[in-house]
Amino acid sequence: MKEVVSISLGDSNYDYAFETEFLGQDFMVRRIGTDGSLEKAAKLLKEWDGKADAIGLGSIKFPHIIGAARQSRKRSQHLERLAKEMETPVTTGENLRNVAFEWALRHLQFKFSNYFDNARVFFLSGMTNYGVAKVMSEYTDNMTFADPIIENGIAKFLNSKEDLEKYATGAHEILKWVPSKKLSSSLMPVRKWNSYIIKKAMQKAHTIVVPYATFMEDLADCTIEELGGKTIITTTAYDARVKFLKDRGVNTIIDITPKLFEQVVGISVIEAIMIAALEEKTGKLSPDDLLELISTQRMDPRVIYPSGEQSRINRFAFVVHPLSQEYLKQDKSIDLVSKIAPPSFLDTVEKIVAYSPPWIYSKITGIKSPTGVETEGWLITVGGTPKQMLSHPPEFTYKRLLQAAKMAKRLGAQIMGLGAFTKVVGDAGATVAKLAPLPITTGNSYSASGALWAAADAVRRMGLIDVDASLGKKIDAKTMVFGATGAIGSVCCRLLAKAFNEVYMCGRNMAKLLALQESILKETPDVKLHLLTRSDNYLPNMDVIVTATSGAGKTILDITKVKPGCIITDVARPLDLSPEDVAKRPDVLVIESGEIELPGEPEMKDIGLPGKVVYACLAETIVLALEGRFEIFTIGREIEWEKVREIYKMGLKHGMKLAAISGVNGVYSDEDIAKVRELALEARAKAGTN
Repeated sequence: MKEVVSISLGDSNYDYAFETEFLGQDFMVRRIGTDGSLEKAAKLLKEWDGKADAIGLGSIKFPHIIGAARQSRKRSQHLERLAKEMETPVTTGENLRNVAFEWALRHLQFKFSNYFDNARVFFLSGMTNYGVAKVMSEYTDNMTFADPIIENGIAKFLNSKEDLEKYATGAHEILKWVPSKKLSSSLMPVRKWNSYIIKKAMQKAHTIVVPYATFMEDLADCTIEELGGKTIITTTAYDARVKFLKDRGVNTIIDITPKLFEQVVGISVIEAIMIAALEEKTGKLSPDDLLELISTQRMDPRVIYPSGEQSRINRFAFVVHPLSQEYLKQDKSIDLVSKIAPPSFLDTVEKIVAYSPPWIYSKITGIKSPTGVETEGWLITVGGTPKQMLSHPPEFTYKRLLQAAKMAKRLGAQIMGLGAFTKVVGDAGATVAKLAPLPITTGNSYSASGALWAAADAVRRMGLIDVDASLGKKIDAKTMVFGATGAIGSVCCRLLAKAFNEVYMCGRNMAKLLALQESILKETPDVKLHLLTRSDNYLPNMDVIVTATSGAGKTILDITKVKPGCIITDVARPLDLSPEDVAKRPDVLVIESGEIELPGEPEMKDIGLPGKVVYACLAETIVLALEGRFEIFTIGREIEWEKVREIYKMGLKHGMKLAAISGVNGVYSDEDIAKVRELALEARAKAGTN
């Protein structure tokens, strides 16, 4: 039986001894803590020299691995010199640590689908954890390093890997701010301020990298306010440390040291066991040897969920804007002044706000999928109303959307959605997606899905159409789509063609309508398609109408001509039908479609919908975030049927539900729908129609 001894400068209360097996060989592994005594550690090294097959030297502060010359910790230099003179190979675990950090991060990034993409990562020591920073820089630019504060008392952070490298070589300008030791050690306000800004940085971070040797020193004063909901990256997370982090609300602990045995052991112990198993007398294994062992022995990093439930929080951003001058009056000061000022006042405000930089309207929290994944995000406002966007060239809006995208990236968002009119301006998001620093989606795929989802539910609840589609039969009813050749409208036509006998496609360009007809008939040859550039003569016969235009306030249809009991699904933003139009026909069910109920207990500012309910374009962004699909999903004016179906299935997986059907006056209750049905039947009876 081979013997491996861990001589640690750490607490002797955590000593252990156990037998195990590794690479087909039996081992006795024991730990001896010296409670910080260098003399005792040196004595133990001499005692075990020649007796143990390998020795792990634990709780050693690792030297910095970048800089003009590698900085070593003077405290442990004597032990390291002594180790070189010994017969028994001795290791601090540094080689395995450097290899394991890179392996662990790349493994987790792949296993958990882009886990670190654009995360806000805070390093308590970038010099010590340069290997982590180097790999992490491939996934995110949002890195902050506290080295100047902790090492030199400079109340400033480094904000990139390049800054860290300059700092390590002494070339960074920040080093000009180094205070004298006497000043930094004697002034209590300086120490308190530095502690304060470190805690504030922790609060803003998503992931915190904590060195093993200074773990308690770095986190001792932290509370749930700093660590709650965070991911902690460290090494050798003993049970006491896991409990410490659990008590402070940490979501996830990534322990780079794999747990090979029931007992948690340090990285120096694992490397010592490897050295003994391979009988490496020099006490040093090459990176390739270590990687081969990690791979063949499946030495994956530990991912610990202190609460007992798997937890992951992904992040998104979504762009909103005021739909009209009435929305601007939600600001109390503007509303107050507008009551006494001339009408031109609001016109002026509307123009000024259109030029304003983006700002955060609301943070969204509490969204949780049944799969256990959570997401949080930010609603970012750009000030232009549709009127203002149309009065400027598309580049005017592109510029503000790209500013919003940069803001979203700084916040840590991993994907950004375009809402309302921003998704139809110019080339419908294509230019923004090309230039933005993070993936963009318009949400049009889920808007199309949500439109038909709501229409189908409304048809069922109204009960005026036979919806028995058994044995492959289609619904015997007539449907019409306004804006048929548009991004959402064309997909609505495809979906309706699969469910209804007849679809009337209304648009302004007959050539586009003919091309759409040809495409749909290839997919669904048994549907009757009608192409229209004017709809008035056909409105009285329609059972279901979908409006999906980008008319920006223009009159699309005459609601007085539609059939009693007709279901109109208005998916245009701004809406095609005004509240005044809807009020003319209480016997018609007009749905402001596209609303989706979110899973969990979401919290956000009012967006004009009931609690937990959001527009489908926002829901698409949230679904992609929950799925970890940080990619360009829906862009441009052509929507792919496959993506409509895919986002619908993803939404169901993550607990998305069709919201209670909403109209211009809010949510329709069962009584409201029953009243519309009653009035429709009365109107039909008077007219002598079905």
